[in-house]
Amino acid sequence: MEWLPDLIKACYFLAALLFILGLKRMSSPRTARGGITWAGVGMLLAVLATLALPDIHNRGLILAAVLIGVSAAWWSGRRVAMTAMPQMVALYNGMGGGAAAAIGAVELIGYAGQSITLLDGGQFTANGASAPSGAQLALAVLGALIGAVSFSGSLIAFAKLQGWLDKRFVFPAQRVVNMLVLAAAVGLGVAIACGQLGLPLIAAFFALSLLFGLMMTLPIGGADMPVVISLYNAFTGLAVALEGFVLQNEAMIIAGTVVGAAGTLLTQLMAKAMNRSIGNVLFGSFGASGAVAQEIGGAQKPIEAADAAVMMAYAERVVIVPGYGMAVAQAQHKVWEFAQALIARGVKVKFAIHPVAGRMPGHMNVLLAEAGVPYDLIADMDDINPEFPVTDVALVIGANDVVNPLAKTDPASPIYGMPILDVSNAKQVIVIKRGKGTGFAGIENALFYADNARLLYGDGQAAAGQLVTELKALDH
Repeated sequence: MEWLPDLIKACYFLAALLFILGLKRMSSPRTARGGITWAGVGMLLAVLATLALPDIHNRGLILAAVLIGVSAAWWSGRRVAMTAMPQMVALYNGMGGGAAAAIGAVELIGYAGQSITLLDGGQFTANGASAPSGAQLALAVLGALIGAVSFSGSLIAFAKLQGWLDKRFVFPAQRVVNMLVLAAAVGLGVAIACGQLGLPLIAAFFALSLLFGLMMTLPIGGADMPVVISLYNAFTGLAVALEGFVLQNEAMIIAGTVVGAAGTLLTQLMAKAMNRSIGNVLFGSFGASGAVAQEIGGAQKPIEAADAAVMMAYAERVVIVPGYGMAVAQAQHKVWEFAQALIARGVKVKFAIHPVAGRMPGHMNVLLAEAGVPYDLIADMDDINPEFPVTDVALVIGANDVVNPLAKTDPASPIYGMPILDVSNAKQVIVIKRGKGTGFAGIENALFYADNARLLYGDGQAAAGQLVTELKALDH
């Protein structure tokens, strides 16, 4: 079948096209679902084309693994709560990095002259060649390094978001130790790329790479996970692309490049939204909390649900600002029900989303979409901030650091310089909050003590339900 290689390459090209078009459609909430479907069809096509390669061994075993993976993903995807979606994304992203690292490991072992006996009785040596080029070695090493870091780092991110690990883990001279571990891993990688292909050296290289991923992520606070998830997403894409060059697989090259580029851009946007540099993300004491030098005057002033409902019922403009607390309380449906009741009374309602609200990029958008909030009512930070001065009431539910005025007024604050939603500029602010404690980053919020702010204490879903009840009571 002389035409088979050309057909496989055509399938890879079509798969890559579907990846790119799918990603483009994911840029809008209106077309995102279709974009995911397009990309999924592209992946299916790429898998089928790969299985058709003449030199593929163990097709039965590969198919069994694919079926197991698809079944597990389908089951977990159907059962996972929206509040747990960030850790699932981190876990799946880590699996991609781990797969790239595993490809690199097999290639390097093969390059080392260690033939691997396959289940069908065949022998494997990387790419069938015992003398790889310097470029192949370098790409295999670099892809393995990045993939291993993404794998172990993503597992730590998953554990933090799942609540299995403390928010941060620090020790003296941590940056220096981290840099030494990275330097040792890079040094071993350079030696391997130069032809030192002993199995102990390869094992040590992977051990140090995995260790660096762990140590780089352990000191990062859970409140800063949106940037971390984006960063490791970029790492995984880059690792896959590099290993695609090693395997000479066009689908891996294009898909990995697209994911790496998109992840890099998203990381830059997330870092900008938190006023941090990428270098600070990688090597700083990222997400550190600390005492705020600026004194916060005043006191937190409570409000009853009935009074809050009346205040918003007779307002002209209301802006609702959701945060992770809304996700934890699973209050998005009640919040939208309340918003619909306000709209029915003629109140102009909008939802304001900060770029890093929640635990991953777009988390709040997904929750609101799940509740059925129309896209034209959702505004991003740059668009909504000029409207706060003419907003009668801003309702904050579960958000903390992204509405904290100290980001603009206190140079000693860990979040100083971070762009925020200017909720404090609204005429009145109502904050739904479970208690008087600080947010996830451990930073006191000056908004809660402002003269125009009132706090409605209670669980987010229960409080939103009370607002709905009180608002309906006004009509009777």
